[in-house]
Amino acid sequence: MVLAREIDSGPRFLIAAQPTRGLDIGAIQFVHQQLLEERDKGVGILLVSAELDEILALSDRIAVLYEGQITGTFTAEEATEERLGILMTGGTLSTSEAVG
Repeated sequence: MVLAREIDSGPRFLIAAQPTRGLDIGAIQFVHQQLLEERDKGVGILLVSAELDEILALSDRIAVLYEGQITGTFTAEEATEERLGILMTGGTLSTSEAVG
């Protein structure tokens, strides 16, 4: 209901923090679809999620935070679970792993 209320207000920007936490599969798919539809309308969306699959499925750009610092940014095409995982745990990418 919160998502519907926010979308109904015609926002130019949405912050979606853990938007599917605690939802069942059907509800998760619905929320994902609504976020993608809003994105396609030109709404800017900041997605904050602990769900790596959700981030990879919905994001155009991904920034990884570790201890309050951005440790890397990627386009959706450049991001892999391995790269994100390394940065999420405070590691660094070697030159061959880093995105140019």
